[in-house]
Amino acid sequence: MELMVAIALATILVAIAVPSYLQYIQRMKITIAERDIGDLYARIESYTTLSMTPPPDLATIGMANLLDPWGNPYQYLSFTGLKGKGKMRKDKNLVPINTEFDLYSMGPDGQSVPPLTAKQSRDDVIMANDGSYIGPAANF
Repeated sequence: MELMVAIALATILVAIAVPSYLQYIQRMKITIAERDIGDLYARIESYTTLSMTPPPDLATIGMANLLDPWGNPYQYLSFTGLKGKGKMRKDKNLVPINTEFDLYSMGPDGQSVPPLTAKQSRDDVIMANDGSYIGPAANF
């Protein structure tokens, strides 16, 4: 009987601890993605200051091989020479969230579309307001 009570208590503790641990791991991955995007943003801004235009891609600043915490490459889109606003990331009013370039991680699901309100984009970690916001798309 005592053994059954001990096993039941251990099972309850595991049932509580595992979800909390998984949430902690997810928050840490988001924090790493935010830090990486902040670093990329600083490198892009340095390049832009020197050349007066954003880099055409992340390879230009030597960061093409950088992967987000979920194993996907970071996404970058320079607006230089871009025709239309179709590929730009957009807020709930379908207004572009940046003026010179977009920079983001596709998040845990590895999927993304331009409107932040779309289901595929809610878990993305984004840079918005020209660098004033870096964090989850769902919180923007």
